Amino acid sequence: MIKTQIKRIIKEEYKNLCQQREGLCVKDLRVEISYPIRERFGDYSCNIAFLIAQAEKKDPGQIAGFLKKRLEKNKTSQKIFAKIEIAGSGFLNFYLKKEFLQAELKKAFKEGKNFGKINLGKGKKIQVEFISANPTGPLTIGNARGGPFGDCLANILKFANYKVEKAYYVNDCGKQITELGKSLLGEGKKYQGEYIKEVRKKIKTKDPYQAGQRGAKIILEEIIKPAVKKLGIKYDEWFFESTLYNSSRLKKTIDLLTKKGLTYEKDGAIWFKSKKFGDVRDRVLVKKDGLKTYLAGDIAYHRYKFEEKKFNKVINIWGADHYGDVAGLQAGVSALGHKGKLDIILLQFVTLVKEGKPIKMSKRKGRYITMEELLEEVGRDVVRFFFLERSADKHLEFDLNLAREQSEKNPVYYVQYAYARICSILRKYKGVKNFEPQGKELKLLTSPQEIVLIKEILRFPEIIEEISQSYQVQRLPKYALELASAFHQFYHHCQVLTGDDDLSRARIALIIVAKNTLENLFKLMGISAPRKM
Repeated sequence: MIKTQIKRIIKEEYKNLCQQREGLCVKDLRVEISYPIRERFGDYSCNIAFLIAQAEKKDPGQIAGFLKKRLEKNKTSQKIFAKIEIAGSGFLNFYLKKEFLQAELKKAFKEGKNFGKINLGKGKKIQVEFISANPTGPLTIGNARGGPFGDCLANILKFANYKVEKAYYVNDCGKQITELGKSLLGEGKKYQGEYIKEVRKKIKTKDPYQAGQRGAKIILEEIIKPAVKKLGIKYDEWFFESTLYNSSRLKKTIDLLTKKGLTYEKDGAIWFKSKKFGDVRDRVLVKKDGLKTYLAGDIAYHRYKFEEKKFNKVINIWGADHYGDVAGLQAGVSALGHKGKLDIILLQFVTLVKEGKPIKMSKRKGRYITMEELLEEVGRDVVRFFFLERSADKHLEFDLNLAREQSEKNPVYYVQYAYARICSILRKYKGVKNFEPQGKELKLLTSPQEIVLIKEILRFPEIIEEISQSYQVQRLPKYALELASAFHQFYHHCQVLTGDDDLSRARIALIIVAKNTLENLFKLMGISAPRKM
């Protein structure tokens, strides 16, 4: 990755600079490389001089000057950068050489379909748990937002060489199961809708809890799992909460916390000393009526994840309405000795918009849009792409009119059309099979549009690294749009199949790498790669 190379050079020259200067140098300096907002500020930027100046109480411009001189003399740096400029309060802006970009493109070509894969994970085990909606009704567009998000994040982590498992936690115990049973038996109205009427026909028992458990199993198998399949998601594990009770895992976990001196009795209930681990208050594990709380089950479940399945990291993707449960579970995981191994991502709510106005929904009254209905309306590709476009902490407005568009206004169409165009060109080129460019041919790629497309392509492994660390999945569809835009600009300004055979071969090589990159993007996002449109 280019970012990695820049970091290495800067660290090397800063170390050399420290050896030649008197005074304190910053220890454990973290070098951050970013993309400038505007093209005129270079291809990469670094504020290291500003950070050093702050720590050493020096002038950032002076520090930047020292580093610039050293970097310009560095032999590796001379091969990579056309120029280095100082901007603002100590920023160093880097401009890449065309020759370097051409050489990097050739490497990307040789990597083929593996281009973009990185070894960040080094085979470490990660579980991504997502959706995990209660089996009391169909997946709605709200509780299923985590589907595309979690699936895409898991795909990216696998691409970064983590050993990834996708999991769905089935909450088939507790009060909501009893309430489901009452609704199925006509004794309650918490759950409503046509599905209740259909499931009711298959219930024989009159016991509310047994009816709820039977109903939950039917809903899971006949409603939730088919919707998950239509979303293009394949789970490695469906874990049932009832397993925690049947295997005594729950009891053993509470006993372990008690043995550690982390529980106490109060008002007839058993409490967990979660304040000891940074929580704002202690939490109940066992109510005075003997029923276990959700927290007790969650802690036991995560003990299973870390101690039985041996995950190095667990990522839970929850709805924003579970905000109040985060601190208690983090405290429980810390109490078990796994502090820092659990990350929880909270997804904000979803609104379906039509003609510029939100469509009102009420789950309580049985009026809501299911994920299956949305999939039937606009298709999997559009649903997944639109759901991935917004960051987890942002409210998602799903524009139904835009989703139905079959034009470049629709971002999914725009990206897929770039891929289809490449396929169309390659079908016309007779020598595409076993094609391999020569270095001299790639040196012909010098036009502004060619250089911009190369730069966009070479950002791909960096995007994978950044998302693997930040979980900002929305960066992937954003990058896909930027790459597609760069290709469309190239397509309009640069004829691929020309009278110049060497130039044609160079451009064929370029669009093959663009095609490979787009294919990998589509696989990671879980959308199709149409060869014709």
